[in-house]
Amino acid sequence: MERPLTRNIHPNRPALTLKEYEMTGGYAALRKVCSGMSPAAVQKLVADSNLKGRGGAGFNTGIKWSFVPMGDNAPHPKYLICNADEMEPGTFKDRLLLEGNPHQLLEGMILAAYAIQAEVSYVFLRWAYHKAAEIIRRSIQEAYDAGYLGKDILGSGFHLDMHLHTGVGRYMCGEETALLNALEGKRATPRAKPPFPQISGLFGKPTIVNNVETLCCISHIVNNGADWFKGLSYSEDSGTKLYGVSGKVKRPGTWELPMGITMRELIEEHAGGMKNGVELRGVLPGGASTDFLTTQHLDIKLDYKSVAAAGSRLGTGTMIVMDSDTCPVGFVHNLQHFFAQESCGFCTPCREGLPWVEKILWSLEQGEGKQEDLELLDMHTQLLGPGNTFCALAPGAMEPLQSALKYFRDDFEKHIHHKKCPYD
Repeated sequence: MERPLTRNIHPNRPALTLKEYEMTGGYAALRKVCSGMSPAAVQKLVADSNLKGRGGAGFNTGIKWSFVPMGDNAPHPKYLICNADEMEPGTFKDRLLLEGNPHQLLEGMILAAYAIQAEVSYVFLRWAYHKAAEIIRRSIQEAYDAGYLGKDILGSGFHLDMHLHTGVGRYMCGEETALLNALEGKRATPRAKPPFPQISGLFGKPTIVNNVETLCCISHIVNNGADWFKGLSYSEDSGTKLYGVSGKVKRPGTWELPMGITMRELIEEHAGGMKNGVELRGVLPGGASTDFLTTQHLDIKLDYKSVAAAGSRLGTGTMIVMDSDTCPVGFVHNLQHFFAQESCGFCTPCREGLPWVEKILWSLEQGEGKQEDLELLDMHTQLLGPGNTFCALAPGAMEPLQSALKYFRDDFEKHIHHKKCPYD
């Protein structure tokens, strides 16, 4: 089983230096591109590979790049941004790549910047990733010293500067247009679309924002081709995927596996199954802002289409497992507390609705809930759903709630009838 993203990452070994990365074939893809591939050819190669964004959206990366204006009359400068603001609860995959093989990311960023002819790039990093910041900062300097960044890279006439920017610690910064506002020194609130960042992004110029894992795939696609990348997968979605499992499993962690493995294989084989004494009740398959799946879904493929057909989203591919000893109401309350805190406050449904939802759930947990509270919660899942808020934060927050009300409604009812949490 090929694991291109993680084959050179070892938990007990420091991050690869530039020389170590080059010994594994690093920067061969950049040399290949600079020796004669056109930006259009790189875009087409990535589009043909069907690499889908690994940050959660699942949109074809090469097609996303194709929306950027090209040619002599295109606005300049253009920007390429790596979204490394990994703040989705339950998500911990990008940190592995950042701290294990940083030059894999940098090479992918340089290739992506070449494909859209960007002159400036940023790594937008989660504030708490201090170790990753130190490693990325050092690696950027190594790339400059080797001639992989700066003026006339490898004699190609292509120029690229790269900067590390650490965020201020808000979940909203992970939304790409809020990220752009944060980079500009503004409040991290999302922007109206259109215009889309590919046309008018950072400082009003064409901008591409891609996730860490997405960018780490680029050099391997350039080196090995689109058909090779498609062949890594068990499904119509190409490549490998970093899957994670947290919760009361025997071996929580992150694994690079073929796209399209089943949820049962991930939990039972790689995560070792549930700890002794507890059973699996529910799974958030792609981080905190996805709908619950249950034991009836264990045999679905973990790809974008299959998870959507089951009523949830693959999201980041890092799942949170809920066990039989954990209260679903308390579980969801904890998530809603996070989302209510992290709302940017820009639009009324999110600003006012999320704290209201949190308050209702807290009252249920304290044994003070009433039957009409369930009707209010049902109402909020609609009023805070897609199309009713300025961005996807509140609709994402409603996904675990609406599915908990669907699959675990008896637990909500017990809180009301017993006047306490039955799990206490």
